[in-house]
Amino acid sequence: MTNAVASFLAHALALETEAAERYAELADAMAVHNNPEIAAVFRQMAEFSQLHAQSVRRRTEGHDLPRLRSWEYRWSTPEPPEVGDVADTHYLMTPWHALRFALNNERRGHAFYAGRAEGAEDPEVGRLAAEFAAEEGEHVATLERWLARVPPPTADWAADPDPPAVVD
Repeated sequence: MTNAVASFLAHALALETEAAERYAELADAMAVHNNPEIAAVFRQMAEFSQLHAQSVRRRTEGHDLPRLRSWEYRWSTPEPPEVGDVADTHYLMTPWHALRFALNNERRGHAFYAGRAEGAEDPEVGRLAAEFAAEEGEHVATLERWLARVPPPTADWAADPDPPAVVD
């Protein structure tokens, strides 16, 4: 395995692992806010990301990946591309919102891998990145189909007559 391939796989593993962790965190937050439907959606997304991380991990067996520090990763976003910003969530979000959140994450993941495939100097990185981009493209298509079956939220979806309060 070349250094370029090892670096690419280290990025792919971090991307999928951190996405799974973020989805798990969001699922826990939704459970705390008594939004079990969205907690379940985010748990499912975490499982999907874990499965993809396991697939990447299998490709690395027997090889040493670089141990990159957080600032050594080369993302075009502040965090790995599939790690959605918690600011894009809401404790009253609906399935439509959760699927849009996941869809945007998958689109960024697809763009990351497609960009790495296009700009790869190492042919093996190009092949792997194209393969991962195709997988992400399938995830995007799946989420688009799911989203098409879910009704958009009503205009008052965020109305809460008794919003949460934090007491210091």
